[in-house]
Amino acid sequence: MVRVTYGAPRHQKKVRWFKQAKGYRGGRSKLWRTVRESVVRAWAYSYRDRRQKKRQFRRLWIVRINAATRMRGMTYSQFIAGMKGAGIDLNRKQLSELAIHDPAAFDALVQEAKAVRS
Repeated sequence: MVRVTYGAPRHQKKVRWFKQAKGYRGGRSKLWRTVRESVVRAWAYSYRDRRQKKRQFRRLWIVRINAATRMRGMTYSQFIAGMKGAGIDLNRKQLSELAIHDPAAFDALVQEAKAVRS
């Protein structure tokens, strides 16, 4: 029987892993075992953080809306309840952008919400 060596395929496989670890610090980009550990952990973190990013942005939008509504004499929860009561269907990202870039339009929304609440 012929002895089979996996020299080229093994090298290609390692090259793919090392490319994934490019830019990592120290042995994390140079040592085979450490590269594997680092890349697998990076994949786990990236999977987790793709989901966490959505949560974190929603929290940011809520904080911005809350700050803008408190400047106009209302709380976030009162504002959202008033919006639902008025039948205005804007998501939090749009509301946050309005609060920052178009204060006059946001003032009108707050007035609508206040009218429904009272």
